[in-house]
Amino acid sequence: MAPSDPTTRLAEHVKNRRLALKLARKRAADLAGMSKDTWQRIEEGGKVRLMSVAKVDAVLGWAPGSAVGILEGREPILTRTSPDAPGAEISQRPTEDLDGRARELIQLATIATTSGLTSDEIRELSDRAVRDLKAHGVI
Repeated sequence: MAPSDPTTRLAEHVKNRRLALKLARKRAADLAGMSKDTWQRIEEGGKVRLMSVAKVDAVLGWAPGSAVGILEGREPILTRTSPDAPGAEISQRPTEDLDGRARELIQLATIATTSGLTSDEIRELSDRAVRDLKAHGVI
């Protein structure tokens, strides 16, 4: 079960990601430009400034705003280095965004299909839904 306290949730995410990256706490803190004690407080769910929380993103390979987003109930967004643009980072769109867009489009399709459409109209609607999903970058 996920922790309900935002700082506990952040602490778990930060610690798990740091360990997955095989980073020592001191090394992670140095990379973030903070003291080892501040990093430790984050990992233990203690009080720290949001400015400090935001510094963990780059160290953990998260998109900017991910750590603060965890405090707000979202998941972190992983980044990777762009093969085409050295120094640029690529992040994957959060799944909740994809789900929301897909849900909206599917709801519109469902409403339309309950209005007595013919099979040709349903196929046309399905084709439109696919085009819309592609146009919105969902598929």
